[in-house]
Amino acid sequence: MIQVTRLNGVPVIINADLIKFVEATPDTLISLTTGEKIMVKEPVELVAELATQYRHQVEAPSDLSG
Repeated sequence: MIQVTRLNGVPVIINADLIKFVEATPDTLISLTTGEKIMVKEPVELVAELATQYRHQVEAPSDLSG
């Protein structure tokens, strides 16, 4: 999950796994696989970085040894 900010200033947490694509229109538009579209304040590059960080965190091997 990543946190972004809607244009009205309200933070929203979205499931990064549902992001289909992100585009600048000139505001940042996140299109989800569900068909929903969310306009956010963050630039495209930051949304991409947040989604990438999320994927690395989810896919990172656990440090648990037992």
